[in-house]
Amino acid sequence: AFNPNGIVPRAISLIKDKYPLATVVTDVALDPYSSCGHDGIVSNGEILNDATINQLCKQAVCQARAGADIVAPSDMMDGRVGAIRDALDGEGYTGVSILAYTAKYASAYYGPFRDALGSHPGFGDKKTYQQDPANGREALVEAALDSAEGADMLMVKPGMPYLDVIRRLRDATDLPVAAYHVSGEYAMLKAAAERGWLDER
Repeated sequence: AFNPNGIVPRAISLIKDKYPLATVVTDVALDPYSSCGHDGIVSNGEILNDATINQLCKQAVCQARAGADIVAPSDMMDGRVGAIRDALDGEGYTGVSILAYTAKYASAYYGPFRDALGSHPGFGDKKTYQQDPANGREALVEAALDSAEGADMLMVKPGMPYLDVIRRLRDATDLPVAAYHVSGEYAMLKAAAERGWLDER
């Protein structure tokens, strides 16, 4: 995840070399590098929060060094925004912004993406670190924490099913609020259009 010769840092460098004014936003999480599909380091079936954060900091700095303008920790470990901010600042990347996945729900809407990548969790699920869709109030707690830890923007994922959460965050913070439209949302729209229920255009 923090190998400077890995595909992500090399891609960032290529993009910034060819398009220096492009804004590059990167994902910070360990699931693409894990054989079990979880966002954190696993030991005896448990996700290790603090050990994971240590690796995420290295990953974020590696991406910043390669030219990332914004890093987006999608892992949902507690305390990662503050740790990443400290790591970036400590390495001189004070201008690299953090787009915090503030409200990332444990959702079936990720299904088509996970099917395409074969990235379903190898055991259990992600409910111990992603949020409960039935608890919209948790997003406000996480937003306050992420803001205090140095986030520059707040993300809600998925987007469409959680418009109420987006509204709550907008009312609670002056930070920019983003929404992530995920594969399951897109698949529903495509399926409805194919059945003639929606005009896709």
